[in-house]
Amino acid sequence: MLTLPLRHQYLIGSILIILMIATREYHFASLHSLPGASWAVFFLAGIYLGSSWSLFGFLALASILDFSTYFTIAESEFCLTSAYVFLLPAYSALWAAGRWFATRYQFSWRALAPLSTSLLIGAILCELFSSGGFYFFSGQFEEITFAEFWQRELHYFPLYLQSLLFYVGTAATIHTLFVLIHKSRHPQIDAIG
Repeated sequence: MLTLPLRHQYLIGSILIILMIATREYHFASLHSLPGASWAVFFLAGIYLGSSWSLFGFLALASILDFSTYFTIAESEFCLTSAYVFLLPAYSALWAAGRWFATRYQFSWRALAPLSTSLLIGAILCELFSSGGFYFFSGQFEEITFAEFWQRELHYFPLYLQSLLFYVGTAATIHTLFVLIHKSRHPQIDAIG
């Protein structure tokens, strides 16, 4: 199981907060050149932050950022509907997938199978809750059909998955580098990881 010292968790948590603020769409601090990192933030928080409170903190942060756009950007009215509540189980699924992976983590190539499994299942559940909830319950679509929903999924899901894989791949690379550096400096101690 992956368990980090609290100071490392605080550092990672701070980085994830900054990443979410910098890449969350349609608010005052959005960076338009980076893809949205929200999915990856919840997944990585599940892996690296040991407390369940991290889930609630990031849910609150996402809500604050989203609702701050309500007063500043006209398009926010389209997204902020009664279906917004579906983001709670959507993001929670990613966080839970990260927690599941953290319990199976070991620093070896064998970690790729549980990482891939948790990423895929978490992403699919997140997409079904977020996009499915919005499509079927937001009231923004006149004619609701499973065929149209499937077409939308074929278009949007790969984009979200690509963003998730970019950030998680970056985090995995950084994690690997830190573990290898730690092992080279302390060969007598089994590195965190």
